[in-house]
Amino acid sequence: MKKLYTVIFLLLVSGLTSCVDLEESYVFHADGSCNVAFNFDMSTAVSVLANLLPDSVKQSPQYGEAKDTTVNFYNALPDTTQKKMDSVQVVMAKNSDLVLIMNLKHNLMKASIRYSADNAHDLDYYLNHLSKMTSQGHLSTLMPVSKSLKKADGSQFVLGQDYYNYEIGPHRFYRIIDKARFNKYIKTNESVFNLSKAMLIDMPYRITLTFPEPVTHVDNSRAVLSADKKTVTLQTNVEDAFKNPEMMNFKIDY
Repeated sequence: MKKLYTVIFLLLVSGLTSCVDLEESYVFHADGSCNVAFNFDMSTAVSVLANLLPDSVKQSPQYGEAKDTTVNFYNALPDTTQKKMDSVQVVMAKNSDLVLIMNLKHNLMKASIRYSADNAHDLDYYLNHLSKMTSQGHLSTLMPVSKSLKKADGSQFVLGQDYYNYEIGPHRFYRIIDKARFNKYIKTNESVFNLSKAMLIDMPYRITLTFPEPVTHVDNSRAVLSADKKTVTLQTNVEDAFKNPEMMNFKIDY
């Protein structure tokens, strides 16, 4: 298995144009709870790579192995990390799952982090502490391709975003970027995104928010409201988001 992912990694760093689809998904419920998912889809990259892999790799048992695995985030952490967590962080990690769906023969490679927030306060805490919870690269331990690519798979951008200020409550979800924190984040991770650019990795980035009631107001001009007015979708890519970070701001009332 290690040999297989080494081959894929070498193909990527050789300059192959690839694509990693990134998505944040929020599904709000009438009782105030919310299901959150951060999704990473590398299927397009895998489909391109498949044409360049030698037959010896494609015919290996590892290449034909399909996976559909869900692992509790807390249980995936090493004991040393668990011992450093406070009681609230423990609950947050125990309510999070790591998900991997992989079938290389069918050009399928997806990974997700999923969380169920009980209420607005719980969701606010989770979003403000997600970057700390995922800073040790635990997603990449589940997804070998991501582990090889390390910080060039897009997870750093989606999971490392501690530069937003949130206002979450009954019938509203506001997110506004803190420019000072964002500039600090860019400076700290400059090499990460330079690597992604050098590897020609395209990163479409989508946010979807689904509410139990119709949306009455959304202030982002790029946001698309569904026909039933219950789902807001914001579509861009990582490069554009860096050039104009304010495009990721939104205030939604429902």
